[in-house]
Amino acid sequence: MSDPDWIDAALVSARPRAMAALLRYFRDLDTAEEAYQDACLRALKSWPDKGPPRDPTAWLILVGRNSGVDAGRRRSRQTALPSDEVLTDLAAGLDDAETALAERLDGADYRDDILRLLFVCCHPDLPATQQIALALRIVSGLSVRQIARAFLVGESAMEQRITRAKARVAKGDTPFEAPSPTERAERLLTVMAMVYLVFNEGYSAGGAEADARRPLCHEALRLSRLLLRLFPAEPEVMGLTALMLLQHARTPARLDADGLIVLLDDQDRGLWDAAMIAEGLALIDKAMRHRQPGPYQVQAAIAALHGRAERAEDTDWAQIDHLYAALERMTPSPVVSLNRAVAVSKVAGPQAALDMIAPLEERLAGYFHFHGLLGALNLQLGRDEAAREAFHQAIALAGGAAEAAHIRQHLDRLQAESEKNRATVSDG
Repeated sequence: MSDPDWIDAALVSARPRAMAALLRYFRDLDTAEEAYQDACLRALKSWPDKGPPRDPTAWLILVGRNSGVDAGRRRSRQTALPSDEVLTDLAAGLDDAETALAERLDGADYRDDILRLLFVCCHPDLPATQQIALALRIVSGLSVRQIARAFLVGESAMEQRITRAKARVAKGDTPFEAPSPTERAERLLTVMAMVYLVFNEGYSAGGAEADARRPLCHEALRLSRLLLRLFPAEPEVMGLTALMLLQHARTPARLDADGLIVLLDDQDRGLWDAAMIAEGLALIDKAMRHRQPGPYQVQAAIAALHGRAERAEDTDWAQIDHLYAALERMTPSPVVSLNRAVAVSKVAGPQAALDMIAPLEERLAGYFHFHGLLGALNLQLGRDEAAREAFHQAIALAGGAAEAAHIRQHLDRLQAESEKNRATVSDG
């Protein structure tokens, strides 16, 4: 690995831990980020010649803290500053301080620091889009350009979004003391929800957006693995990680060569990532042995049943129906019930599924997938006009070109069938 490669890998790996410690020290997102960026610049100057320090994370924290303090002094004009060379030489030689700092980071303080950093990015006053953008910028270190590309907006618009998020956090009087066990559990749930939002921003993309947004899936998995290292015995973190692994494993088969959606039953399962599926299956099996079921574990168990089925017809839909019923009890939601209806249609037929989703129509009137499923079920029952009407509703609510193109295929087939039938009648 060349110098730029190993340095870049070290900086990416160290960022969450270093940023968390610097945030605790400075209690300000901008100051912590500037301090870390300055430490990275000094590392790029120093490490190629002197080699990596024994603990790169501790080195970056120490240099970043010095840099932030000195920047504050510069602003207040209280004292003269040492040169960059003096600071980096000092940091590189402080083995004792580095070791002590690293030891302090290895215990509960490290876990609380990371959770605090993630929780700040998941501030309840922030809209979900701002939470995701802030986490990708602060925790993951993605550039504004990368985040803007993933969200298909301009750089200036994304910069403003992140700036507004930071300003709102600064006004929110975010606590920086170590959280209590109860607060820590609440924060963990919030952080897991944000990580899954990041994943879905990447996973749900189709067409031309898919390549641009796929890095969000990778970043969500990286954040989830970080949580798993912090909470190795927490079954819901295992469930979240397993869920994303099992879903992301299907990515190579989810879109065809034209970027059109390929439904799960029609996917080439030989394209699924077998290693990722195996990792996800092992993780959800481990989580379930704790006998503390939660929503992420149940969703991962559903994904695992798909992952274990070598062919679509081997899928245990009865068990999936049972799991969705459990999920309905844990987190009642019309969307969960809609997803369960898919399993019901496989077990009891399309009419049973239609009966199940009928009461959901008012609450899901503006939801693309409701009308898509309604159209598909009516199509199976030969109710072409009802299917056509539902598909027209769905296409009007499509969230992207890939969703719209998928529904358009159904409408085109219905139109072709209608024209064929008319021609047959005319010939007769």
